[in-house]
Amino acid sequence: MGAQYEVRGNVAVLTLDNPPVNGLGFDTRVQLAQGVERAVADAAVEAIVVTGAGKAFSGGADIKEFGSPKSIAEPNLLSLIKLLEDCPKPVVAAVHSVCMGGGLELALGAHYRVAAPGTNVALPEVKIGLIPGAGGTQRLPRVLGVETALNMIVSGEPVKSEVLASLPGQKLFDKIIEGNVLDGAIAFAAEVAAKPGPHPRVRDFKVSHRDADAYFGFARNMVKGMAKNFPAPVKCVDAVEACLKKKFDDGMLYERETFLALMLTPECKALRHAFFGERAASKIPDVPEDTPQRKIEKVAVIGAGTMGGGIAMNFLNAGLPVVMLEMKQEALDRGVATIRKNYDAQVKKGKLKQDKLDARMALLSTTLNYADIASADLVIEAVFEEMGVKEKVFKTLDEVMKPGAILASNTSTLDVNAIAAFTKRPQDVVGMHFFSPANVMKLLEVVRGEKTAKDVLATVMTIAKKIRKTAVVSGVCDGFIGNRMIEQYSRQAGFLLEEGCTPAQVDKAVEKFGFAMGPFRMGDLAGNDIGWAIRKRRYVEKPHMRYSKTADLLCELGRYGQKTGAGWYDYVPGKRDAIPSKLVEEMIEKHRAEIGVQPRKISDDEIVHRLVYSLVNEAAKILEEGIASKASDIDMVYLTGYGFPLFRGGPMCYADSQGLFNVVQTMKKFAANPHDDASFWQPAPLLAKLAAESKSFT
Repeated sequence: MGAQYEVRGNVAVLTLDNPPVNGLGFDTRVQLAQGVERAVADAAVEAIVVTGAGKAFSGGADIKEFGSPKSIAEPNLLSLIKLLEDCPKPVVAAVHSVCMGGGLELALGAHYRVAAPGTNVALPEVKIGLIPGAGGTQRLPRVLGVETALNMIVSGEPVKSEVLASLPGQKLFDKIIEGNVLDGAIAFAAEVAAKPGPHPRVRDFKVSHRDADAYFGFARNMVKGMAKNFPAPVKCVDAVEACLKKKFDDGMLYERETFLALMLTPECKALRHAFFGERAASKIPDVPEDTPQRKIEKVAVIGAGTMGGGIAMNFLNAGLPVVMLEMKQEALDRGVATIRKNYDAQVKKGKLKQDKLDARMALLSTTLNYADIASADLVIEAVFEEMGVKEKVFKTLDEVMKPGAILASNTSTLDVNAIAAFTKRPQDVVGMHFFSPANVMKLLEVVRGEKTAKDVLATVMTIAKKIRKTAVVSGVCDGFIGNRMIEQYSRQAGFLLEEGCTPAQVDKAVEKFGFAMGPFRMGDLAGNDIGWAIRKRRYVEKPHMRYSKTADLLCELGRYGQKTGAGWYDYVPGKRDAIPSKLVEEMIEKHRAEIGVQPRKISDDEIVHRLVYSLVNEAAKILEEGIASKASDIDMVYLTGYGFPLFRGGPMCYADSQGLFNVVQTMKKFAANPHDDASFWQPAPLLAKLAAESKSFT
């Protein structure tokens, strides 16, 4: 671990060795610096090659040390780059596979750079709310030109080494090396060692643009329009402009000051929280990372409706054969036609090539007979959300599926333990709750039953990665994590209507806060009849739980949303625009009069915080009950499945940013409102405890 040192001929080879992506952690930096000094002191060494072990040159900062004192301890990355740049012997960076962030900045400190074709080259700092902080904004434009460099820095997206090497006038790569990149780099280093110094330093390269002011003005306006809630992309433009308009050292100072200022912004904290939260979600406290896994080579999906078809597409996209089962041939034909239509739309948009479409469709087979799915390694049912229907399916699966097959339910609210009990193999049963549209939404709630085996959980988490989902583990409760919380959010939305709001006012306030969609537009999209069915169940199971009657009155009018052309809003056929409805407003006013509520003016601030803090309070209970193992898991559910604004980091991260003491004080105010549900606004014990101890969720 760190950096290896060896001498080959007259060349010292320093190899970054800090798996998995050779992050530039403290030990690695120390050993690399020691290697450079050792090579300089050895008279037999005439040149130095820096490369990376395994499957990366370097992915940049070591995320295990991110934000800790070790991350900036000397030699920090800036010092290391200066050491390479000032080295009296030529330094060649031999990059391959992955060269990103601090790894690319390190390579830019070398005198020469050679690359293997297919290397992913990027400065992705903008994705965690930062700009490059070790000279990336000052050196990359000097080797690639202002426009290419700025595009890379603002997008954070990787570009292949051979694409960059083919750009006219580029000085990033001196050579693309086919075959063994290290052997080629050593030969190249021996060549440049024979040349008299001084060797080129990127800091000394000239940088210019034929119409800088107009270009940066245009770039700034474009970026502001596209990244309105995030400060980092505009700061990327400012820093690259500084590269052009300031001396190198002044530009470096500007970059560093900007980097450190961004570190403290709530948006950067939110993005970093999401970055680490996504990685942490796959770690389950009592399931070790080396847990043996079951082989998943063939998948079966039961149900060819919208959900079943969307689920199947995920596996086809990942190259896994899928067999889809239905009760009737016409249902199968409809399901296959929808999948093809979805793929055709991607081909038309240029997002998918025709041969890929054909390859994916070739992996799909269909059947009306359970015997044809018996050999599948994983079967996912996506049938009607009713316990009697699930029982029938799982009893049949128990009879036909091979031993060791994973039996998964796509239920969104039903008891996974009860479903598992329909079989003689409850250890093989797990919830895999996909979100609609299943081929698009990133979230997968993995519901762990009381008897779900650890190897089943480990396998499902791995397969989730393969199909590019963010998987979050939930325990068994009504609605799991996401839908259990959204119920409280929807209840508050109803109370707000009774107290004086219109659906459009609530939606606008929440959308201004950053949500993709307000609660009433969301209801119209999902279908208001779904919530109605849940409430009818609640009236029997939890008669003490209070709801606004407005949503029931709406459904009694047959206004289920976009599918019926009318919901909380009116819709024009063929369009999705939500048009405020006079009829709905009159319905709400009539209901208010009947329950004797005098409408009042409600601020956007109250709307937002009643909705968001209802999520937070329910989430605190979910944490306390162990339904979720950590607060960041809850944030990942809301960021990837419910349209919570990414720049706010999720409900728990947002609550922390407001201060839990303040959250509790606000909830006390809500509890005093006679038209709200005072008992719900009693802070959950965990929330009250953390607030009293000046602690946070995350």
